[in-house]
Amino acid sequence: MSAMKFICYLALFCQMGVLGAYAQDNLAKKQDSLLKKVTPIPGKYLSQVKQKSDKMERLVTKRSEVALARFMKQEEKLKRRLARIDSLKANNLFAHSIDSLGSLKSRVKGKLGKYSGALSQSGGPYLDSLSNSLGFLKESKGLLEQSKGITDKLNGSLKSVDNLKDKLAQAEQIKAYIRERKQLLKEQLSQYTGFTKDLQKMNKEAYYYAQQLKEYKEVFKDKKKAEQKAMEMIKKLPAFNDFMSKHSQLASLFNIQGATASAQSLEGLQTRNQVEQLIQQRLGGGPSAGAAVSQQMAEARSRLNELKSKFPDLDNAAEMPDFKPKEMKTKSFLQRLEFGSNIQFQRSTQFFPTTSDLAGQVAYKFHKNGSAGVGLSYKLGMGTGFNDIHFSGQGMSIRSFVDWKLKGTFFLNGGYEQNYQPSYAGVPEGVGQPWTQSGLVGISKKYKINSKLKGNMMVLFDFLYNSHVPRTDPVKVRFGYNF
Repeated sequence: MSAMKFICYLALFCQMGVLGAYAQDNLAKKQDSLLKKVTPIPGKYLSQVKQKSDKMERLVTKRSEVALARFMKQEEKLKRRLARIDSLKANNLFAHSIDSLGSLKSRVKGKLGKYSGALSQSGGPYLDSLSNSLGFLKESKGLLEQSKGITDKLNGSLKSVDNLKDKLAQAEQIKAYIRERKQLLKEQLSQYTGFTKDLQKMNKEAYYYAQQLKEYKEVFKDKKKAEQKAMEMIKKLPAFNDFMSKHSQLASLFNIQGATASAQSLEGLQTRNQVEQLIQQRLGGGPSAGAAVSQQMAEARSRLNELKSKFPDLDNAAEMPDFKPKEMKTKSFLQRLEFGSNIQFQRSTQFFPTTSDLAGQVAYKFHKNGSAGVGLSYKLGMGTGFNDIHFSGQGMSIRSFVDWKLKGTFFLNGGYEQNYQPSYAGVPEGVGQPWTQSGLVGISKKYKINSKLKGNMMVLFDFLYNSHVPRTDPVKVRFGYNF
């Protein structure tokens, strides 16, 4: 290499180094500028994260303890029954498993230390993002509001999220153990009679345990206002996206550390064309083999979608129940409650002004298709016409009702009500009834307004209207919403 070429290359490298340093400095300045524009994240966000993580951990711990206690009790019962038939097999089949269940129960209670392993990312994408947002806040300066004890709040939130990850990892370990265990017992006890009901009880407990954990995770993902606002602000920062690319669950799965490492990590993975060529070589038949495989895959996908439509909450084929699950069993009492309101208008007559019944109600969902509830309404008088508009109290009503799904968004609705309306215009004293009964039956149509609000329209017939003095309208039309 000539001296002139060497000097040119050296100058080029120096220029590239200067440009690289300039680009990094530019990026840092841009990042600092963005940080200054971002509103400091309040400590309320950290408090909410800690509070919901601690609550979730307590729920998972309690439910896991209950599931393990029930499994131990069921296995001890099976062991005693099998011992009457084959004592040696009973001892070999159950002695170690009962100890294992006890060990899992002790670990859940925290007596044997924390579990760490491949299941440590069992919280899903939401918990992964939540954990990384706290990690990013710990490494970044100036994003949190400067208040007393903010560092302790951040550390406390991180600890709570880590503890929750640990409990969820233990729960996944318990699910895996129970799944394998019930399959083994089914195979080993199939030669004996009289164990079917006991095995079905174990299958039910395993299924509902898995569904309860899934229910907890869905509730946990519900973001409060402070958390939603904080996450929106953090996600706008390029530095956070870079942090996620290095520390997220997906990054740890592929050992990704940036764009270059990402390309290196994916080296060796087969492309779609390579997989298709391999299938054609194995099956033979040239291009027609690909069409045959595509047809078989389409059929398999169709069957899989059919199974998923029947059991949408399953995440493992081994959890397929051999009974008809009760969808509401894993819902808590508060989760089954539906609060709502509706309004009903009644035209003016010679005895009544135009009234609107403003009602509030609460319903308990006792079945996936049905609910029952109670409500109160206030009768607001609005005058007798456009020339006589004035507001007055016209009484109240106490309501009870039942909803049952007919098809799609149409429901059968029935109810019993007591209506209090003491004053009647133009009716001699002692003739009108202060309390009247209503027996209602009709159809309601429900529709979705947004993710948290549902609207409904009801057309009801009062088959006790003939007994009212003075007589009222038999048909009631109500508009309302549930949330």
